[in-house]
Amino acid sequence: MERKNILFVFGTRPEVIKLAPVILELKKHPDKFNVIICNTEQQKELSNQTLSYFGLNADINLDVMKPNQSLLGVQTRILTALDWVFSEHKIDATIVQGDTMTVLCGALASFYNKIPVFHVEAGLRSYDIYEPFPEEVMRQMTSRVAELHFAPTEKNRQALLKENISDNKIHVVGNTVIDALFCLSEATMNDAAGFYKKQGIEINDRVVLITAHRRENHGERIDRIIDAIKYLAEKYTDHTFIIPVHPNPNVKNKIHDRLGVYQNIKLMQPLDYPYLVYLMKNAKLIMTDSGGIQEEAPSFGCPTLVMRYETERQEGIDAGVSVLVGADYDKIVSLSENILSDTRKNTRLKASNPYGDGTSAKQIYNVINNFFKI
Repeated sequence: MERKNILFVFGTRPEVIKLAPVILELKKHPDKFNVIICNTEQQKELSNQTLSYFGLNADINLDVMKPNQSLLGVQTRILTALDWVFSEHKIDATIVQGDTMTVLCGALASFYNKIPVFHVEAGLRSYDIYEPFPEEVMRQMTSRVAELHFAPTEKNRQALLKENISDNKIHVVGNTVIDALFCLSEATMNDAAGFYKKQGIEINDRVVLITAHRRENHGERIDRIIDAIKYLAEKYTDHTFIIPVHPNPNVKNKIHDRLGVYQNIKLMQPLDYPYLVYLMKNAKLIMTDSGGIQEEAPSFGCPTLVMRYETERQEGIDAGVSVLVGADYDKIVSLSENILSDTRKNTRLKASNPYGDGTSAKQIYNVINNFFKI
């Protein structure tokens, strides 16, 4: 049988991390699959940097981002660029991951060309179209056109079933982000340790990792989060608070203006994937509004405060490996104090990671293989 052309469309760092294990798995079978990697470059530097860590390069770069684009503007540019991709290449299936603008556009462009869409990390739902915004709507819309739904958990499968998606199109495979963690070698972790030494940052058992970038946390919410960080940094002066600062000026400027004066707060550029993983592995506490970190942190037993009011990753909340705190100053402070006032050893979590066991990419390959009956 003629090998199939599989198009991977992504544009952000989390998409790269979660699709890389699948790309690498399909590339092991060049007799069956020709992998075409398309980066919309929705996050240009971050996505390309992360691709290189996995030893991958994009076959197609679309360079769609312009300063201060509206959501409508971004969508228009991505769809227009993808129109060229589909006209120039024979595609047998398109694989997208998650809930970004790139995902929705990749799914729509495929649908318009009557090409099957395989959705990795399908079935996540908050059921509030503005939390997270605009991601909740994008993943729901992607589900309407997807042919295969790779759900991380049974909860995700049930959400899809409630939306009248056929059971035979849904496959519970765990989350590929756990596969990606297992790709990290000892040498890579040693390189990460060296990176922080060069930065003059001591990574000990009193490190707090903080990420805050979600669109819905802009404005007053980011102010409350910053207020909580200031209080904690002033109270726990023997702790180091490391914040990789998102380049969005709505977040970046406020964080630098209000937190840059503290000696024990380290404001950093967005981190390469292994450097971020090294922090998660060693952190005493994580405070985040990121989706991926909610899934990764349980693998390291790190308590995690989720600074969102709704999460589509409820499994971590149910398992007790993370707590939903929103941008609530009192909750952030009180729960952080419970952990920071104790030792790292005493506050480690014992629960296993509810999001996967590191075999997701192999399971996805088997399903795709069966789909094409290769």
